[in-house]
Amino acid sequence: MDIQKRLQERLNLPSWKVHAVLELINDGCTIPFIARYRKEKTGNMSDIELREFETQYQKLLLMQEREKTIVSSLKEQGVFNDALAKSIEEANSLAELEDIYLPYRPKRKTKASEAKRKGLLPLANLIFFQKECHDFSSYIKSFVHGEILTEEDALSGAKDIIAEQLSENAFLRKKLRFAIFREGYLIAKEKKENNEYEMYANFKEKISQIPSHRILALNRGEKEGFLSVRIEVKNEELLQKIQKYVVKTSLYSEILKETIKDSYQRLLFPSLSLEIRNYLTDKAEESALKVFQKNARVLLMEPPLKGKIVMGFDPAFRTGCKIAVVDPNGEVLDVDVLYPTEPQKKIEESKSILLQIIKKYHVDIIALGNGTASRESEAFLRPILNELNLPYLIVDEAGASVYSASEIGSKEFPSLDVSKRSAISLARRLQDPLCELVKIPSKSLGVGQYQHDMDQKRLKESLNTVVMDCVNAVGVDLLSASKSLLQYVSGINDSLADEIIEYRKLHSFTNRKDLLKVKKLGPKTFQQCAGFLRIQNGTEPLDSTRIHPEQYEIADRILSFFHLEHKDIGSDKFIQCLENVSMKEMEERFTVDENTLTDIIEELKRPSREIRGLPKHANLRQDIHDISDLRVGMILEGTVRNVMDFGAFVDIGVHQDGLIHITELSSQYVKHPLCILNLHDVVKVKVIHVDVSKKRISLSLKDVEQ
Repeated sequence: MDIQKRLQERLNLPSWKVHAVLELINDGCTIPFIARYRKEKTGNMSDIELREFETQYQKLLLMQEREKTIVSSLKEQGVFNDALAKSIEEANSLAELEDIYLPYRPKRKTKASEAKRKGLLPLANLIFFQKECHDFSSYIKSFVHGEILTEEDALSGAKDIIAEQLSENAFLRKKLRFAIFREGYLIAKEKKENNEYEMYANFKEKISQIPSHRILALNRGEKEGFLSVRIEVKNEELLQKIQKYVVKTSLYSEILKETIKDSYQRLLFPSLSLEIRNYLTDKAEESALKVFQKNARVLLMEPPLKGKIVMGFDPAFRTGCKIAVVDPNGEVLDVDVLYPTEPQKKIEESKSILLQIIKKYHVDIIALGNGTASRESEAFLRPILNELNLPYLIVDEAGASVYSASEIGSKEFPSLDVSKRSAISLARRLQDPLCELVKIPSKSLGVGQYQHDMDQKRLKESLNTVVMDCVNAVGVDLLSASKSLLQYVSGINDSLADEIIEYRKLHSFTNRKDLLKVKKLGPKTFQQCAGFLRIQNGTEPLDSTRIHPEQYEIADRILSFFHLEHKDIGSDKFIQCLENVSMKEMEERFTVDENTLTDIIEELKRPSREIRGLPKHANLRQDIHDISDLRVGMILEGTVRNVMDFGAFVDIGVHQDGLIHITELSSQYVKHPLCILNLHDVVKVKVIHVDVSKKRISLSLKDVEQ
């Protein structure tokens, strides 16, 4: 298999790009490193484009391995020939590859294999290839001996052989697979009543048109025993397609028609149905993963709120509201529990404790969780905070309880009760969402759809690549980063993160070169990780930037060209110098690629810039706390909490998120909700339907001024 050529075709890339990226990947370079520091070789491909390249490359490698296994098996059987070699080389998918191999795959005992053992293959071949036979009846009688007692036994065995041959015919399988996919329907019937699946109780939709989220929903309903799901096609039409392909003469037509029907019902259709269901599931999971990835990327790249003393406020009813104060570095200053909500409702006592803690630690802002009792807690907090002129922001609690009960949470705060750790997590995720959210398993981030029904290994690997890309895009402080953060840095794994932390306990990192003193961290790993690890106020000023050590010489030459020093990095003086020189002139002078040069200059201009922007939040209506307060026609502001294939869920300040169905996102056709909205967007929505009994809220973006 020519993998490079296949990648060119699949990704529509020129050969030089494919060759360059393959060379870098096979040399042990990570995607973040290639995206940031090898732009001149890739033509400035983004990390997202490179991830897709890597995905397709891995798929082709798996296919190549399967191809080798199949060829080896065919050679062992002594059946490998030029025709098979050509077919295998031209196969475009694993399904096509398996179709080619199917007739030669070692099998358990079947009706056909038993018939072959009894010597009926010549009879089967005569019928299948429709050869001339002057006395067919006498020919059949010649097989009646030994275990074959009658002519009917002989004919039945021959038909079994033909049925299996038809079911293993690569051309026929491909033709029928396409026909079923194009013309077939996915049917679901209710086995047991369940409100969650009531819309699928009597369901029918064309296979070629069914969206991914419905595939996953049907799979779940089937797995849980509430639905029976099957593929429905016009069987007679498919049988006619097979007959047209197989039957050539009238002599054997009735026998072949009977055999075709048997093969189709017993072997072909069940096999192809399973294949198509698996294909649909695989494509649905792939689609869901892309939604997960985009949502997770937005969530992890939420703007930080640095330099603030933050109080995390984790609301609850019976068990009380947990509060935690952390300093600007995330260190815990205090934790406590208040009972301002039902059933205790100790409002004055809670107010007194809250005021004492706020004044004692000079709290700058409150991070209020958006879970149970959030609006009730907000009603308690609002008048107090208004008096103090102290701001608060509502923070997504997704995964906070998972972190609290996790091994990471236990190691960080072994003496604290599990319930109190979540308030710390809320405060820290307002200070720096990325640093805190990397401690939570990706599938617990509360974004995407049907994550618990998917291949968990595939889900974890897919989302971990997003976390890795985000961590490396932002960069990591080498002197303070947690293990959870360090292990996502390019080139660094779990054990190496431990080694860095152990070294940090005994020695200080004064510059990036000190990384080479860490046990198990060699030159290759240094190359991959150094540019993403920052050291502030070290012996090398460029260590605080995104400039890679291998680019320091170019950076120094740029400064020298303008007669500047390291202390001028980030100054107006440097920016003014750039105004008098064109980028083309600098490219020629420093003989460096435009993209690389642009990155270096941008870092010299703004070495400590925050690429994640500024925090944003919705202004929730203060008179609306419950779904019963909603009225059709209301215009409200809310925050997008999740985006799925069928729409987006928006937090409008009641206990249930409202759904903007994909058809309500725009008056124009919308291919996918992510084309219109992203996670945590602040939007104005119109209430178009409220079902209090089912706790469902329908929203719309149509006819609403944004």
